[in-house]
Amino acid sequence: MDILPNTHEIDYRIIGEEMQCVEIELDPAETVIAEAGSLMMMDQDVKMQTIFGDGSKGEQNFMGKVFSAGKRVLTGESLFMTAYTNSGNSKKHVHFAAPYPGKVIALDVAQLGGKVICQKDAFLCAAQGTAIGIEFQKRIGVGLFGGEGFIMQKVEGDGLAFVHAGGTVIERELQAGDVLKVDTGCIVAFTQSIDYDIEFVGGIKNTFFGGEGLFFGTLKGPGKVWIQSLPFSRLADKIISSAPKMGGKRKGEGSILGGLGDIIDGR
Repeated sequence: MDILPNTHEIDYRIIGEEMQCVEIELDPAETVIAEAGSLMMMDQDVKMQTIFGDGSKGEQNFMGKVFSAGKRVLTGESLFMTAYTNSGNSKKHVHFAAPYPGKVIALDVAQLGGKVICQKDAFLCAAQGTAIGIEFQKRIGVGLFGGEGFIMQKVEGDGLAFVHAGGTVIERELQAGDVLKVDTGCIVAFTQSIDYDIEFVGGIKNTFFGGEGLFFGTLKGPGKVWIQSLPFSRLADKIISSAPKMGGKRKGEGSILGGLGDIIDGR
């Protein structure tokens, strides 16, 4: 796909350390698009408009918008996105926050080849003119065993886009032939030049007792990749495993000190 022209040139500032948000500075008439529910706060002259489709400015007919919106549903996102436009005569600001602890990553899509592929819930916001679609991994192994990596989002354009990730983020530049093996849930994003596949862990003990799943995601260079230390699925599993079970006991309360611990902390 050709790089989309005329994406709005927005300025930004990423705020915070472990629970970040992004501040977008809009000149008069500039617009930023974002996923529904990501807004944190905005100045008075910033106007909201619900849009139907993938956020790009190239769609001209209703059926095109229906098709692109339907593709977004496959990634677990809403049919609609929200556009925030500065309707005033001076610079205004709008802030967006990630839905769970982690980092916000700024991607200059034009400098990354016009297209970045990311995990299906990673997109946060972008300059208007950026297209947010889906990317099917074509290899049958990825389709059958890729888990979180089978259906991914693609961000296309020539401006700035922002994605969020859990925990700490590591950016790696892979040279031609370099291969990185990654838990599929830890993959945040990669450039379109990266070759993504699935590899069996191997070994009976690794398979049944390793605790890391049966498959790795393999990322082969050249290109850039972004890896997160805390996938949301892993965080959710820990929260669920620590939640009160039937009878009101938490995990670990069946120990010898469990009852004593309740007395000490007042339960």
